[in-house]
Amino acid sequence: MEITTSPASSKRAPDEVAQILSNPGFGTHFTDHMFSATWTPDEGWHDAHVSAYAPLTLDPATAVLHYAQEIFEGLKAYRHDDGSVWTFRPDANAARMMRSSQRLALPELPVADFVASVDALVRADERWVPDPAGEKSLYLRPFMFANETFLGVRPAKRVSYLVIASPAGAYFAGGMKPVRLGLSERYTRAGKGGMGAAKTGGNYASSLAAQQEAMARGFDQVVFLDDIDNTYVEELGGMNLWFVYDDGTLVTPELGTILEGVTRNSIITLARSLGHEVQERRFSIEEWKSGVASGRITEVFACGTAAVVTPVGSLTWDDGEVDAAPNGPGEVTMKLRQGLVDIQYGRAHDAHGWMHRIC
Repeated sequence: MEITTSPASSKRAPDEVAQILSNPGFGTHFTDHMFSATWTPDEGWHDAHVSAYAPLTLDPATAVLHYAQEIFEGLKAYRHDDGSVWTFRPDANAARMMRSSQRLALPELPVADFVASVDALVRADERWVPDPAGEKSLYLRPFMFANETFLGVRPAKRVSYLVIASPAGAYFAGGMKPVRLGLSERYTRAGKGGMGAAKTGGNYASSLAAQQEAMARGFDQVVFLDDIDNTYVEELGGMNLWFVYDDGTLVTPELGTILEGVTRNSIITLARSLGHEVQERRFSIEEWKSGVASGRITEVFACGTAAVVTPVGSLTWDDGEVDAAPNGPGEVTMKLRQGLVDIQYGRAHDAHGWMHRIC
């Protein structure tokens, strides 16, 4: 794509930006610009430009509002100590968006164009990338949706692609504490042949009722099981799961109906480089319960872009509970988390070529 840039005529004042970056939270403040492009069958991807962040105007009959033909991604830009700005594995996010496009019958955005769109927005809003202290970053949200005005069940012939950005603070601002999980024995997240592996809003919408019930019972997140046997662990509402055994082996549920997380994939590579055996396989809820109870499973953690790695403490179901972190986060959990964070912020050698410099 040929990308043009039209700087915003009105920008946030420097002191206001500084105040926001001092305590950005997550997903509540947005930068001065956004990237957008349009696809049609005749022209392909076109009209790619960076312009002022602004509301969208949608016709009430816009297809996405009725048929949920939509996908998105999430990645971060990091400022290193020398002032440079980098993203972590944007090509992996681009490749996953292409796979999501295929599942949702949306046009594929080439990897190079995805990376270029993110780069263009970050360059325009470089002042919004926080200093690295406290694990702050600039969260980037590329997304694509059916923007044709019609009612009818078919793939849209007009599609919009946008990228917006939001400064993000440390996920564990109050200190890292193991999360409490509730087991969903009523809901499932995805089924065989469904959209579980696609990063689409519907997957997250389907998790909200279960998440709401779990939080009402005092849990931080909900664990979903497979839809056929109601036996095998899938993932949380938005994070992949990991299990650490007493011999150092790491196990994570196999792909198929779960999201192929970029952080999950990175942990596989990093753990193996540290000498751990890594298994991707079906993992039953009974293996979780009995493994923690017997001491064979010594640590449990979840991973995703926002938190990187989150230690998991208790798992509770209707008539029982096990706790994998009675004494706080485990050694392997913290070592893997620190290893990834150090690479992202430029504090460790990037042996795998994961970091992409923008400016």
